[in-house]
Amino acid sequence: MTAAPTTRIPVSGLAKSIGTLGRARELGILLALVLVVIAATAKNPAFLFSADGWRDLLLTPSILVLVAVGQAIVIITRSVDLSVGSVMGLSAYLTGRLFIDLPSLPIPLVVLLAVAFGALLGLINGALVAFGRVPAMVITLGTLYAYRGINVLWAGSSRVNASDMPDDFLALGTGSILWIPILSIVAFVVLAAAAWHMRNTRGGREYYAIGSDPAAAQLYGLRVTRRVLTAFILSGALAGLAGVFYAARYGSVSSQAGAGWELDAVGAAVIGGVAITGGVGSVWGAAIGAVLLMTINRALPILGIPDFWQRAVVGVLIIGAIVLDRLLAVRQRRRLIEARDES
Repeated sequence: MTAAPTTRIPVSGLAKSIGTLGRARELGILLALVLVVIAATAKNPAFLFSADGWRDLLLTPSILVLVAVGQAIVIITRSVDLSVGSVMGLSAYLTGRLFIDLPSLPIPLVVLLAVAFGALLGLINGALVAFGRVPAMVITLGTLYAYRGINVLWAGSSRVNASDMPDDFLALGTGSILWIPILSIVAFVVLAAAAWHMRNTRGGREYYAIGSDPAAAQLYGLRVTRRVLTAFILSGALAGLAGVFYAARYGSVSSQAGAGWELDAVGAAVIGGVAITGGVGSVWGAAIGAVLLMTINRALPILGIPDFWQRAVVGVLIIGAIVLDRLLAVRQRRRLIEARDES
């Protein structure tokens, strides 16, 4: 009895070459992060060498890491999810309302409901993109405003306060285990699980194949629609989890919770080496990009840099990352053409 043939996932030489360069990009971003920390610590030693400084260095980026991981998976499939900030805000407000309206619900169930709610919103995005054949940027820009509008309509001028939520739940956002914030531990576990999935499973490899060449992936019989749906569901679920921890971390949730986080998530992924054109990058790089962005926001005021330049630095990093991706792609394509002609 012969084994059934398996479909080989197409991965171009260009994608492999750029993938190697992407890992070098991650090391470069990690080095930039170290330099920022060193510069801020030299200016103010309490930035790192204090209990609060070390804790904030780990805790502050954790929520963005969760959102950036989901965003990276979507971008790798050659899409983008601009609604993650609104999904996060809605999930955060839902979390608070569940504690207010159904105080008998156990905390784990509230967390699961919020994550499932985020996944449902992600499913809506994915279905519109996969079945409607409409560019993801257009769809998720629309749902960004739609979800935000629902949040404004639901919350109005009211807000959820820390006094409305259980102390045990708030401890998730402020507590530590062996001097490591609980939220940072959760973010790292999610990151490690996502990285393992993307690297070691067939589904993870198919995300890269789809992003590298969607037409070829369809021709090879890959389940493109299913993978696109799954990517958006994962993005929504992680944004929902980020919303839960946003409520626990800040203890106050209004209709504007999560506003602007979608741009930070895209920026973190792109700066971390995830190509905006899809097929290249890793969730590790997106996480490092998220840590770099949040660390820059904390470090630049210490270095005496005005608010305007703080945002400008982030913008320059994003533009530089996109330009670098383009230059590397052109360079590698030229090398492949030259190698083909020589053979």
